[in-house]
Amino acid sequence: MRDNKISKEVDILEGVDVIVNDEEVSVKSQGKEIKMKFKLGEIKITKEGNKIKIISEKYNRMKAKLIGTIIAHLKNMMAGMKKEFEYKLEICNVHFPMTVKVEADKLNIKNFLGENIDRKANIVKNAKVVVKGNEIVVSSFDKEAVGQTVANIEKATKIKFRDRRVFQDGIYLVDKCGEKIW
Repeated sequence: MRDNKISKEVDILEGVDVIVNDEEVSVKSQGKEIKMKFKLGEIKITKEGNKIKIISEKYNRMKAKLIGTIIAHLKNMMAGMKKEFEYKLEICNVHFPMTVKVEADKLNIKNFLGENIDRKANIVKNAKVVVKGNEIVVSSFDKEAVGQTVANIEKATKIKFRDRRVFQDGIYLVDKCGEKIW
C-alpha cells in the first residue's frame, strides 16, 4: 500500500541563513535578503539543522507539483546569495532610432516606432538595469526580480496592429546567465 505522506528535503548552502516562519521563508547572506510568502494550505515547511523539510500529510499529484515548485523557488533563492543572475537584452530598431534611459525605478523608451509618447517599463525592487549602447543588462541576486523586470521591458515594446514581419523593432532577451537564447 502507498504511503499517503510526501516529504522532501533541500540542503541549505554554506554561508546562507534561512529563517522559516509559518508560510514565509527568508534567505539572508552577506547583507542581501530575499523573503517569499507561500500559500501552502496543508503543506508545512520546517527547518531542521542544515536542511529545509517540506511535508504534506496527504498525497495527491497537485501537492507533489506544489512541493516541486517550492523546492525550485528555495534553490533559486539560495543560489542568488552565491551568484547574481544576469540577463541581457538587445535593442533592435529598424525604422526609427529609439533612445533608452534608466530613470529611478523606470526604464524610459523614447521614439519607439516614431511615437511621440514615451513608453515606460517598471524596474522591480532589487533589480539593477544598465544600458550599454544597444545592450541592456539586468542583474540581481533575486531571480524573480530579474525575470519580471525583463518581462516588463519586453512588454513595453510589444507591437500591436502592425505586421511583425515588417516591424521588427523592440527590445528582446538574448542571453540568460551566459546561455544564448538566439
